[in-house]
Amino acid sequence: MRHLFILNPVAGGKKSDKGPVRERIFALMSGRGEEYELYETVGTMDAAEKVKREAIKGDELRVYACGGDGTLSECAHGAAGFKNAAVTHYPCGTGNDFVRMFGEDAALFSDLERLVEGTAAPMDIIDVNGRKCLNIASIGIDARVGIDVHKYSQLPVVGGAGGYVISLIVNVIKGINRHFRVTTDEGAVDGKFALISACNGQYYGGGFNPTRTAAPDDGVMDMLIVKDVSRFTLARLLKFYASGQYARFPEIIHYVGGRHLTVEDDREFSVSIDGEAMYTKCAKLRLIPGGVNFIYPKGCHKVGELVKTAANAV
Repeated sequence: MRHLFILNPVAGGKKSDKGPVRERIFALMSGRGEEYELYETVGTMDAAEKVKREAIKGDELRVYACGGDGTLSECAHGAAGFKNAAVTHYPCGTGNDFVRMFGEDAALFSDLERLVEGTAAPMDIIDVNGRKCLNIASIGIDARVGIDVHKYSQLPVVGGAGGYVISLIVNVIKGINRHFRVTTDEGAVDGKFALISACNGQYYGGGFNPTRTAAPDDGVMDMLIVKDVSRFTLARLLKFYASGQYARFPEIIHYVGGRHLTVEDDREFSVSIDGEAMYTKCAKLRLIPGGVNFIYPKGCHKVGELVKTAANAV
């Protein structure tokens, strides 16, 4: 077994803070007598390429994404389809949204020893035109906000959360709705929409929680399709969408549980894939059940178990 630690030195915008992370990795692994490598990324999709190069060798490989959600997504993309490889998250980013859905167990991902001693199991993953998405893929106003946030979060005095607010304001001013042809497991519809999200996980955008029932180990992609809305309606709707209360607005937000989603337009549009941008005229999303092996830290529950427990408690 080999251990590969993928470190994104600029995750969270604090390059100088990664020293302690390196020290914790060296301190833990030097005493275990197992083969390991610490690799620092140098650009976009570098993590994915590195993981793929190592996984293709064929021996058992455990990958630890030491960064934010983008680093985890790249590592999952590289490991997807390799039965000998498994990936997990050691959160060092700004949002760290993916692990939020584990509730109290989310803290276990910050324990390197628990991660190294954790258990791997198959997890679903979404294929978006060939690019793998572990958490949430979105199209529409929220995708534009998520993609543009990087323009504003690095500004002095703004910070990460402030960047989302500014990006939201700017994109609402530009216009909310857009025409799409949307096809799901239920059929096709043509019209104007504010946003469309496909959820394998539960959180994105720095804490938005559109669905509380999504579980990346249940074989279902939770899709939320929001019809065209006015600025006033969006402002009223936003807090409910962000807290998983979409069912309160069935006339505006339509839920579909399935495995396929296609969104098309004659003009190019943006797709946010775990926070990273893709531009296309046709986005084909397909859920791959058990498409990547994921390492749960020692003592951690699977999300499907947590969702069922919460549902039974209601």
